[in-house]
Formats: sequence, structure tokens, C-alpha cells
Amino acid sequence: MSDPNSAALYDVTVGHTRHTEPNDGFRHRLYTWLVDLDDLPRLPLPLRPFARFEARDHLGSPHRTIRANLDNWLSRNGVDLEGGRVLMLAHARVLGYVFNPVTFYWCHRPDGELACVVAEVHNTYGERHCYLLRPDPHGYATVTKRFYVSPFLPQRGSYEMRLGYPGERVDVRVRLHDEAGKPLFTAEMHGRRVPAEPRRLARLLLGNPLVPQRVAAMIRAHGISLWLRGRSPNPRTPHVHQEGVR
Repeated sequence: MSDPNSAALYDVTVGHTRHTEPNDGFRHRLYTWLVDLDDLPRLPLPLRPFARFEARDHLGSPHRTIRANLDNWLSRNGVDLEGGRVLMLAHARVLGYVFNPVTFYWCHRPDGELACVVAEVHNTYGERHCYLLRPDPHGYATVTKRFYVSPFLPQRGSYEMRLGYPGERVDVRVRLHDEAGKPLFTAEMHGRRVPAEPRRLARLLLGNPLVPQRVAAMIRAHGISLWLRGRSPNPRTPHVHQEGVR
């Protein structure tokens, strides 16, 4: 494997809460990865189909590295990390499939100072959008919503994100507010760090198999549940592609 300090697993609980009628939500136990984009995990051969990180699953060209694509997008938005470290919090590709509702990149300058955070949001239509975030000293950042995520959420509004820096624990929360500031929806992830060792990964795979497949299925099932309970879907708006995102 690669340097064990450059990658970690997190055993997490993910929760979604809707603050409008019908008020409901769900919580699920999953696991996710934190990886250094300059030192992606190199697993033993039998485990490789269960944890792959590929450029085609993220922003930019599938023919370049994730790191090169991120640097290119940051440059287009006035940020030069000068080679500083980037940590990515995301699901890995499992048996040829991955779905990340949101991928976070903690982007550092060469001296280790945090320069920014990038939130790469995906929807179930195969589209993606990146938000450049400048968290305050407490890890909070706000940004205008500019991307169609769900037929049961409005297109307009703003996100308030709490981005706890990943260490022994990971604590991330994304809350959508409408234009009047009323909270509509909250997604959060909380969990503890686990060494990215083959035996630990094998244990998580047995306890939580096919995580990306389950995440995508749960989101679709929740949407069907809302529709069956009479929630009217909002029309899908055309996606405006960002330069460097694809």
C-alpha cells in the first residue's frame, strides 16, 4: 500500500432531514475515504476492485489525474496551490461503480495553510457542479445554490456548510436554505477515522457492502417515497456546464 498516513477510512453515519412537509429523513451507516491526491491508495490485488479512484468519476478530463483536473479548475477560479497538499473525502469506485452526492477537497498551500475547500456536487442525472468555498476559522462557509440536485428541492437558495477538518473524526454538514433564509434540507456525515489497512477495509466491506450502489439506490427510493406521498416534483432546469468540470 501507499503511505498509511496519506489515506484513511471513516466509519460514518449519514443523515438526511427535510424541514418542510412531509417532514422526514433517514440515517444510514456507511464508510468513506480520505485520500491524498498525490498519493492515492495502492491496495493488494484482491481488494483493488473494491476501492479505485479514477479521474472519470470527478471533475475535468478523464485522461488526466484528479489532481491535475482540480488544479486546472482552481486556476480558472484564481487559486494557485503551488503544489500544496489536497485531501479528498469521497467514496471509492466499487466493482466498477461509484456515486458521490458530494466530494470535498481540502486544498492547502505549500506551508500547510488551508487555501480553500472545493465541494463537487453530483446529481443522479450524471451532472456535476463545483463550488469554491472559503471557510471561516470555525469551518463555516455559505454559497449560492446554482445546480439542480433533486426534483423535490428548489433551484434557488443557498447552502450553509460546516466543514470540520478531517482528523480523528469527520464532521460535515450541508444545509439548504430558501431565498428567505428558511432551512429546507440538511445532509450530514459524522464518523471516526479507521486506519486504511487491508484488514480494516475488508471488515468494512463485509459490514457495509456495495456502498456507492446503496447510496444511489437510497436516494432514488427516497424520491419515489416523496412522490408517492403526494410531493410534486419541480421541473428539471438545463444544466450549465462549468469550464474545467465536464
